[in-house]
Amino acid sequence: MVKMNRKKLRMLIILVLVIAGVVLISGCVYREIGAVKTETQIQIIENITSKEAYALIQKNKENPHFVIFDVRIAKEFASEHIENAVNLDYYSEIFKDKISNLDKNKMYLIYCKSGNYSGNALNIMKELDFMKVYNILGGINEWKEEGLPTTK
Repeated sequence: MVKMNRKKLRMLIILVLVIAGVVLISGCVYREIGAVKTETQIQIIENITSKEAYALIQKNKENPHFVIFDVRIAKEFASEHIENAVNLDYYSEIFKDKISNLDKNKMYLIYCKSGNYSGNALNIMKELDFMKVYNILGGINEWKEEGLPTTK
């Protein structure tokens, strides 16, 4: 009878160890899956048409996390720009520093005169790990050709 109790005790210890192992492993797997979900957030860096940009602006009118940047010089910006745009001069010596201090999780729409400098800015923002940045192909020139509104 004593042998039977030892055998049962051994089986009970093995069972407890197996259950503890399963619990520990499942906790690690859960943590690992959770980490993967946050690390796989998709970066969206795109060139879009002026019509697509206009639709994006309309969709995000009330979104405080949506920012429009005009990367032309201040004089060009003052002459006319897209409503609610903020001027961030691409030619400024501190342009990259200003960009790197922005919230990388906000959504940005950028443009220049023809799309060249804003295309370069798009690449800079991609390298700096911004999550959502859109560049208007053809810049404000294309925007105006489509008859889309500007302001002074």
